[in-house]
Amino acid sequence: MLFSDDTDALIAADHDALVVADKQHTWHPFTQMRAWCDPAHEPLVLVEGEGAILRDSRGREYLDGNSSIWTNLHGHNHPKINAAIRDQLERVAHVSFLGSTNAPAARLAERLCALFPRKNLTRVFFSDNGSTAIEVALKMAVQYWQLGGRPDRNRFLAFDRAYHGDTAGASSVGGIAGFHGRFADLHFPVDRIGSLDDLASVKNPDTVAAVIIEPLVQGAAGMRLWPEGMLRELSAWCDVRGILLILDEVMTGFGRTGTMFACEQERVFPDFLCLAKGITGGYLPLAATLTTERIHERFLGEVAEQKTLYYGHSYTANPLGCAAALASLDIFEEENVLENLKPKIARMAELLRLLAEHPNVREVRQCGFIAGIEIGADQQTPYPWTELRGAQVCEAARKHGLLTRPVLDTIVLMPPYCVTDEQLTAAIHAILRGIDEVCR
Repeated sequence: MLFSDDTDALIAADHDALVVADKQHTWHPFTQMRAWCDPAHEPLVLVEGEGAILRDSRGREYLDGNSSIWTNLHGHNHPKINAAIRDQLERVAHVSFLGSTNAPAARLAERLCALFPRKNLTRVFFSDNGSTAIEVALKMAVQYWQLGGRPDRNRFLAFDRAYHGDTAGASSVGGIAGFHGRFADLHFPVDRIGSLDDLASVKNPDTVAAVIIEPLVQGAAGMRLWPEGMLRELSAWCDVRGILLILDEVMTGFGRTGTMFACEQERVFPDFLCLAKGITGGYLPLAATLTTERIHERFLGEVAEQKTLYYGHSYTANPLGCAAALASLDIFEEENVLENLKPKIARMAELLRLLAEHPNVREVRQCGFIAGIEIGADQQTPYPWTELRGAQVCEAARKHGLLTRPVLDTIVLMPPYCVTDEQLTAAIHAILRGIDEVCR
């Protein structure tokens, strides 16, 4: 690893002070802070990463089993991304995208659009994270219909158990009440369905602005897989009714499902494609909402016509983030990432069969290099959600060198693409040991 002995000693000595500062002044996401601030709880202080491995302030090493919340693609401290950021940093760290542009942003927009051979997605709106990428698409969809003389098309169609982010608009189309239910009265108008079978019961589809879906797999639902062909059928249903289609590829984009984008597998090309998480290789906050020339043209006009999309962020198209994203795309090409990922996906499937046989594993779900292992009292009986068995399994697995988080009682395994066979095998065995220790 990169640390010298002197640096190790310095970090270890500072550990207690860091923990005190954290407990007194921070507020962590999706975290019950009463338990976090309990004196008996020792937070994990991560200080270093290299490849698929993370290291904490005590010198312990872990496989990054969920790619630092589904963001890291090529591993930590990748020399090419490091160099790209340093090079851009020596030029300029940030400039406004309101009234000016910058070289990395222009080049990245061109490269992203070129990833679609049909050239149907031609415009890129940059933002900061997955929630804002969704927010952009939702607002564009509503304004598109307003500008077309159809202000009545202001509803959205979304799916049960979906998760699209936590900003006001993005949470409107979420389908997990525990995350967003208390704010429901403040949400956009949304109808929710469970499957394609429910499309027949959708009332007044001519007032629906857009449908939104996570293609192939629902992440926060516990890595739930959609049936094969479902996305293609949904796209055809939208086409017949003139409804816009928004694909949330915040998690699935950039190779996670085995292709650069999940929608490629069913040859579906949406009106809006939302990207974030892995776009910079897991280095810096950046997001992009891709759309078509047809959508873009409706916003063109004279200032007095008020067709402009009045939306943006201070750090939109940040040059450092765009430079990192360009380097990540270079890595895909130079290291033949997608081709080299195929045997690792097959190896993951083989190893997951060991978990599927466990009496406390209810189901194993895999989509490309994404896996969810759902545990229960037995294969038919879930644990009470308040017991947090999934979190306990992840805590136990950490002792065996794996760092990951659950979605309730579904253990997520989604390592960086650079993971070795030995590391992947060790991860599966760490999960097995964790389940044994907690569930048996």
